[in-house]
Amino acid sequence: MKLSIKALEVAASQIGKQENPPGSNWGEPVKSYLSSVGIGFAAPWCMAFVYWCFRQASGQLNVNNTAIKTGGVLAAWNQAAQKIKSSNPVIGSVFIMDFGKGQGHTGLVENFDKEFIYTIEGNTNDAGSREGIKVCRKKRLRTTIKGYLNY
Repeated sequence: MKLSIKALEVAASQIGKQENPPGSNWGEPVKSYLSSVGIGFAAPWCMAFVYWCFRQASGQLNVNNTAIKTGGVLAAWNQAAQKIKSSNPVIGSVFIMDFGKGQGHTGLVENFDKEFIYTIEGNTNDAGSREGIKVCRKKRLRTTIKGYLNY
């Protein structure tokens, strides 16, 4: 099985998990997501969630984790090799959103069509915020996505 598909399965197992207390960017399991990238304090955690999913998946498949180890969405994009960057999603892609001023958001692509991507992402909410409280399935316009990382 491909690492990104296994990471997507891991992400699906986390749907509904949330911060404790809500709005704190902390508590279990958020603390575990953050610590997977070396962050030991409350912080935005969408990118750490993605890395944690890949780390769990690599352990289950007994393969190297090729995901970039960072808690920064735009850092992951900027550090990624050109060969894994794409303007088109595939199932298991890591999507990158750029809101300017160093603010981004990310998650995993579960499915897509011509207009939308269907995702699993951490640090969001039912309204689709980039600073939410839990792991959710979301539907996002493809035109809002900077690009995709295909590990």
